[in-house]
Amino acid sequence: MPTNISSTREIPKTGIAPRHVAIIMDGNGRWAKKRFLPRVAGHKRALETVRGVVKACAERGVSYLTLFAFSSENWRRPKDEISVLMQLFIAALEQEVCKLHENGIRFKVVGDLSKFEPKIIDFIRKGEGLTAANTNLTLTVAANYGGRWDIMQATRNMLSQRPELAGGFEEEDLMPHFAMSYAPEPDLFIRTGGEQRISNFLLWQLAYTELYFTDTLWPDFDAEALDLAIQSYQQRERRFGRTSEQLESSSSVDGSRRSSATESA
Repeated sequence: MPTNISSTREIPKTGIAPRHVAIIMDGNGRWAKKRFLPRVAGHKRALETVRGVVKACAERGVSYLTLFAFSSENWRRPKDEISVLMQLFIAALEQEVCKLHENGIRFKVVGDLSKFEPKIIDFIRKGEGLTAANTNLTLTVAANYGGRWDIMQATRNMLSQRPELAGGFEEEDLMPHFAMSYAPEPDLFIRTGGEQRISNFLLWQLAYTELYFTDTLWPDFDAEALDLAIQSYQQRERRFGRTSEQLESSSSVDGSRRSSATESA
């Protein structure tokens, strides 16, 4: 089964641990405000949280972790805050990529990178190249990313390569052109900070993802908070359009096949 299987076309396998976790890291500014600190203090603390969550995901058997770091709408923020965010991004790329590589973690960045300065793009490409063969966990950072942008760029790229599809195409034609075509669709989506919306994040890929919202601000989100999200995921019944009875029947058949295989061995 290809990693980028679409749950709207075929039913993906599910497991006890979510294979792919996607997170909107919200609440940095409010975390700082509550402590009478400048917003930048919240963003700096957020990087420490990222380190802990990456480590916790790897330990819990998550294969893909995608973090929404900077949306295409975030350019509307005050210029001084954007400047600080870019400086922090550069510092993180300089300091963290080698650590990721040492721990066997693959690093990817998705989004429209054209707005970033060449220095940032260079750091990103070098980091992706350095970690390309790592398999313990794939960490994707979505930067200047938007779900609508992703659908539009995928469509443009597909039609530029296969203009004959202008008259009509299927999901299978479009899927290889999405920014995250290398990853399965997320099993679990987490948003911290109390807001309950997906904010133009992975619009296509979240079609059948389990959504989890928490009031915990991102700088306070730790391994224990991650476990609560995973526990919530484990209690969900993922039907993908089927009935509960069909799921039970499928489980019984799979169990019988496993028993037969064990007896034969």
